[in-house]
Amino acid sequence: VNRNGEDFKRWIPIGPFTLQPSDIAKFALILVLAGYISKNYRKMKYFKEGVLFPALFIGVCCVLIYLENHLSCTLLVFMIGLAMMFCGGTRWQYYVAGICFVAVVAIIVISNPDVLPGYQGDRIRAWTDKAFQPLGLRWQTNNSLYAIGSGGFWGVGLGNSKQKYLYVSEPQNDFIFSIVCEELGFIGATLIIGLFGILFWRGVKIAQRCEDRFSSLVVIGIVSQVAIQTIFNILVVTDTIPNTGIALPFFSYGGTSLLMLCFEMGVVLSISRKVNTKN
Repeated sequence: VNRNGEDFKRWIPIGPFTLQPSDIAKFALILVLAGYISKNYRKMKYFKEGVLFPALFIGVCCVLIYLENHLSCTLLVFMIGLAMMFCGGTRWQYYVAGICFVAVVAIIVISNPDVLPGYQGDRIRAWTDKAFQPLGLRWQTNNSLYAIGSGGFWGVGLGNSKQKYLYVSEPQNDFIFSIVCEELGFIGATLIIGLFGILFWRGVKIAQRCEDRFSSLVVIGIVSQVAIQTIFNILVVTDTIPNTGIALPFFSYGGTSLLMLCFEMGVVLSISRKVNTKN
């Protein structure tokens, strides 16, 4: 339960462990969309098969995750679904219409954050008004920016961060990239972003070489998840977008997230090995 009394139901307790079902839902949606698109590839240019049915799959998943009070993961799942639809053959005209609709909604929400319930509206307000509760909702964001600025070009040295001591709250989680910037500086942060870029590039290359469409779409879905989640996290810690509470893949603490990411990378490697064997 957060400070506003809102109930968060993002984890399922299993004995001494907890399970976050939304991390499993991402991979499940990737498999469902890959299977559907591969079977209906020639019909994806039509509205019914290319937009309506995939939107139903994505919508059900997004609604269930949103009911957990997990808006950031809802947006992530939505973006993964859009990426797979685009690669699956959905006409670009539908995307133009969708982007215009999303832009209008975003303008309305940013201009009137009260339309969102509870903490979600407060985070929008804290993003647009830098003086809004500086010791409350902006505490973590402000100290994240201090950490990034303190790192300079070369950083203060691995393990020498000062902001991780009670300034950046829970620095091992969503805001770990700010601590990386402080300790490793601009050089280290650029290197990490470059590694994520190489991972995405290699994933796209593997997808292009797949002989069957299902495997190709699975790889696209997985690397899109990593890429979108990385972009969202970096945008949050640099205060480019409102604080959404989204983890940095392979870096942020979290058992279910890390386990699923490693499993998904294993799937990509398995598909890659199959492609290389055939070639």
